[in-house]
Amino acid sequence: MEAYKQEFIEFMVESNVLKFGEFTLKSGRKSPFFMNAGAYVTGTQLRKLGEYYAKAIHDNYGLDFDVLFGPAYKGIPLTVATTMAISELYGKDIRYCSNRKEIKDHGDTGILLGSKLKDGDRVVIIEDVTTSGKSIEETFPIIKAQADVEVKGLMVSLNRMEVGKGGEKCALDEIKDLYGFDTAAIVSMDEVTEYLYNKPCNGKIVIDDTLKEAIDAYYEQYGAK
Repeated sequence: MEAYKQEFIEFMVESNVLKFGEFTLKSGRKSPFFMNAGAYVTGTQLRKLGEYYAKAIHDNYGLDFDVLFGPAYKGIPLTVATTMAISELYGKDIRYCSNRKEIKDHGDTGILLGSKLKDGDRVVIIEDVTTSGKSIEETFPIIKAQADVEVKGLMVSLNRMEVGKGGEKCALDEIKDLYGFDTAAIVSMDEVTEYLYNKPCNGKIVIDDTLKEAIDAYYEQYGAK
């Protein structure tokens, strides 16, 4: 596993973004882990987060694209932090773009924040986590309605590796099949579990034998085929 992935796993735990225990998800599933990207709140955390996204985007999609698009609202700080990190790490200027929840009819009008989209733009979409693909279902038509762009791919921070709405594949694979662009994550839950199992992180064992059994049981029931 790449060094930045290992660092990112520890970063999620230390930032209290990735938690382990017993959680009831929006879907009603009882999960032994929960991720809340809203817990990244400081300048230092956002700078580091942008760097991890930048490295993962570089590894998966290269830098031959023009615009990084983040769906409102959580995608807005992600696009800003990551475009800054791409500039600092790789010396490449990528434009950032996000949508508004409501169309603005005065001043900086329209449905987009940041850069406008132009015909021929190559776009990478960035999100925190994709569970069902609902946000892509909402934002993909918005992107395509603005200009004749090519969506190169979607990057999320964590692939939960659970079955999506179709009941067989994970949400990222469903999105790839449905929309025809690639999907990737900084890390998968498999990588998280493998890295943290019986290993000290932040001074304690995060995933012990009991929690590992709970995670395995969860994926027996909800894991993507």
